[in-house]
Amino acid sequence: MRLLLATDAWHPQVNGVVRSIERMVEAGAGLGVEPLMLTPADFASLPMPGYREIRLSLVTRSRVLARWDRLAPTHVHIATEGPIGHAVRAACLSLGQAFTTSYHTRFPEYLAARAPVPEAWSYAWLRRFHAAASGTMVSTPSLERELTGRGFPRLMRWTRGVDTELFRPREADALASALADLPRPIFLSVGRLAVEKNLAAFLALDLPGSKVVVGDGPDRARLQALAPEAHFLGALTGEALARVYASADAFVFPSLTDTFGIVLLEALASGLPVAAFPVTGPLDVIGGTGAGALDTDLRAAALAALAVPRERCRAEALRYTWAESARQFYDNIAQAHALGPMHRSAGRPSGAPLARPG
Repeated sequence: MRLLLATDAWHPQVNGVVRSIERMVEAGAGLGVEPLMLTPADFASLPMPGYREIRLSLVTRSRVLARWDRLAPTHVHIATEGPIGHAVRAACLSLGQAFTTSYHTRFPEYLAARAPVPEAWSYAWLRRFHAAASGTMVSTPSLERELTGRGFPRLMRWTRGVDTELFRPREADALASALADLPRPIFLSVGRLAVEKNLAAFLALDLPGSKVVVGDGPDRARLQALAPEAHFLGALTGEALARVYASADAFVFPSLTDTFGIVLLEALASGLPVAAFPVTGPLDVIGGTGAGALDTDLRAAALAALAVPRERCRAEALRYTWAESARQFYDNIAQAHALGPMHRSAGRPSGAPLARPG
């Protein structure tokens, strides 16, 4: 398999989409796959207004087709619905090339948080984008049910994983020094500081101890002004991030729009119980596991999470591996590719379901 993997989300962005794609690329060689990347690094680009970390590529179908013979892909996966995703989709349509897509981001809700655009319009656009794919990957059962209800066809399950060697409980002498002198309990939140992440809901909670925020983004100045008593550590990665997780007492995930939330797995792997709203993502990862607390009252969930045994969190995280995630991902692509291009298929109803591996 020579897989052309097209994504508008790539370095220097730090988010779940980038981390998921990185892991699939790393796993490819061991599964007999040669990943071929198309990212914003391959084209001229402009910063997205109001969110400079995101680059909007100046790419067209003809520019993608000019590279096609050199890339010579046997399979195509489109990870995002941005300019690169649209250009590669258009190239596949013109060539009669089957492709898969993945649904990572709730753009209708994100857009509605910034502009008066009806969600129904955005979902209609997204449904049309994904309908031409031979399969669209979603991360959780609840997201699959939701998108099925919205008319998205041929959905396939692709879960996520976590590095349980990096993210793990730590001994007292290996904890984060930045948190050493903070009043306990320490409530931690990790993620992009943008309005759609609903960090203001966490910062507004009346909680004992300390609030710590890891991450950066366009909403940082506003959030710091809202909660000057909170501790903003900026963006952290690797060992520095892992030590902060292991040093906190509860992880608070206030998002109402994430489709999964890899940070949930990172927290659990570190032995850190999760507090969240009972919505897609937290419901699928935390619901019924005893590894955290879900409540429409986020303060109640945060306080309840303090009583969750840390070993229970770690045990739950060990169920998620990047190896299994990669197996699902590449099996999905092979299975969907065998169906052929949906936009040229005369014998298969466009909404016919696919059997899911695993």
